[in-house]
Amino acid sequence: MSGSLQQMRDCAKKCAETIQKISEVKVVSHIDADGITSAAIICKALDRAGIDNSVNFVKQLDENAISRLKDQNPELVIFTDLGSGMLESIITSGLHVVISDHHRPRGDPENLVKNHLNPHLFGANGSTDISGSGTTYLLASELGDNHDLADLAIVGAIGDMQNRRNGHLINLNREILEEGVSKKVLSFEKDVMLFGKQTRPIFKLLQYASDPYLPGLTGDEDACIDFLHRIGLRFGDDDRWRRWIDLEQGEKQRIVSALLQHGLSSGQESCKLERLIGEVYILLNEREGTEMRDATEYSTLLNATGRYDNAEIGMEVCMGDREEAYQKASRLLTEHRSNLVNGLKFVKTNGITKLSNLQYFDAGSNIKETIIGIVAGMSTSVVADRNYPIIAFADAEEGVKVSARGTQDLVRKGLNLSEALAFVSAEVGGAGGGHDIAAGATIPQSTKDEFIRKLDSIIGTQILKK
Repeated sequence: MSGSLQQMRDCAKKCAETIQKISEVKVVSHIDADGITSAAIICKALDRAGIDNSVNFVKQLDENAISRLKDQNPELVIFTDLGSGMLESIITSGLHVVISDHHRPRGDPENLVKNHLNPHLFGANGSTDISGSGTTYLLASELGDNHDLADLAIVGAIGDMQNRRNGHLINLNREILEEGVSKKVLSFEKDVMLFGKQTRPIFKLLQYASDPYLPGLTGDEDACIDFLHRIGLRFGDDDRWRRWIDLEQGEKQRIVSALLQHGLSSGQESCKLERLIGEVYILLNEREGTEMRDATEYSTLLNATGRYDNAEIGMEVCMGDREEAYQKASRLLTEHRSNLVNGLKFVKTNGITKLSNLQYFDAGSNIKETIIGIVAGMSTSVVADRNYPIIAFADAEEGVKVSARGTQDLVRKGLNLSEALAFVSAEVGGAGGGHDIAAGATIPQSTKDEFIRKLDSIIGTQILKK
């Protein structure tokens, strides 16, 4: 991958040369963790370079958003974590742009946009090799000495789940990680992959485990407390509950061994249990015991701000605000966790419809459209059949939001949700795209039945061809 990295650095250098000629920049980015960290990285780099800048966050880049940008007549627009899916519209608008994205480009990227930094143009994979924050980090690195921002690039990559396929970061992400380690802003180690090691009591760590799902423990607080009692673990003191980071190494090993035995005795497949251990990423400049210390928890905090229309708060946290912005973000995270639990309860109660090649549920207005993809992903570990991709619908202002999630096993069999959703949504008058394992679309309300029927057929063709 070193060749791809050098090619991307060369492209980033050309993009940086364009930016350095500009006095004021408009940054447009996505609302998820990858988008928020991307915006923070480029804005920190622009601040250091003395270039005025402002940020707009969008749920989806569409014709209306591009038209509104055109009306503002910006000197230069930098798109981060989006833009590659709207190349033709961007060039038609006449906007002066730099695109730093990792989603598969739509249209002819060679002819349409000169300053286009995207791994797919250099033989790399935007789903696993590098995220939007990673491409933006490469761009920022050409604007000055910004290697200390590697920690935010890794937070964005983890938020984009780029470590899920292999249990650790690879290729271009790996090279960024190593730069962060050399600059002493990052470290990594093998540990349990359960969410909340920095902040949650141990029994809560088990209770809210979803990937891997812990049969008999996930969702059952009393069972988790009993499990810890049975293995003789002291999991609380007089004044506070112990967290994973408070445990000694021997205690951690005892829990992991007991969880593996519990999973096997419950009939859980060994391949699923293997996901219990993986590589975790620590931000060394952040205080231990806070969400920002662990890349997974940090990305979830940022997602909570973006999913509830407050991406700017997440951006302020990334820019260093550990007081007011952090407190607001923490409250949004609490709300986010509650809504995810309620969303999963909705799916459990109302069930999932299975077709020949996919399964789906329609949340209507019961689950917020900005978190429907997360609920869909969680349901694959708790409710849904992992042998089928899951498609979720939620009502949105502009129509119906569609979120699709697959598994690495299905991708190996030929599944490509990005291509499938882009093609079918266009056929019914919508728009979509994303990655092979996770994608999204927006479609007209009246086309749901037609959409799901055509999508079922396309996915069947993908897997059959493989």
